[in-house]
Amino acid sequence: MCTAAVLDELAQYAPVTAVVGNNDGPDVAAWGAAETAALTPGGLRVAMIHDSGPATGRLRRMRARFPAAELVVFGHSHIPLDATDLDGANPDGTAAGLRIFNPGSPTDRRRQPHGTLGVLHVADGALIEARIIEVS
Repeated sequence: MCTAAVLDELAQYAPVTAVVGNNDGPDVAAWGAAETAALTPGGLRVAMIHDSGPATGRLRRMRARFPAAELVVFGHSHIPLDATDLDGANPDGTAAGLRIFNPGSPTDRRRQPHGTLGVLHVADGALIEARIIEVS
């Protein structure tokens, strides 16, 4: 987001949860963005972090960092990704997968062929659909 003004504008349309990224100014942290966030939209346990680290071991690392999460949303690389680890476990010991999702970037596509954004459809505590949409 880079500036709190963008978050203020988005908050005029819907509730906003943000995490601090490496290009964000100090006003973004002052706005309320933290290093990580946890939320439960529609009952789904979601964690957010800007930088999930190297691709190698990412699912395992995110499972360890956010053991209660069903979905981890991250960015930093600007490379769209939707991946699932079906070998995880819920905090109560029941089997569950962890899905990680990077929507990419609509403005700075880096080495990607298109700018992208992500849309998540959540209902009744479940992720119904996750889509990465090309916008440029």
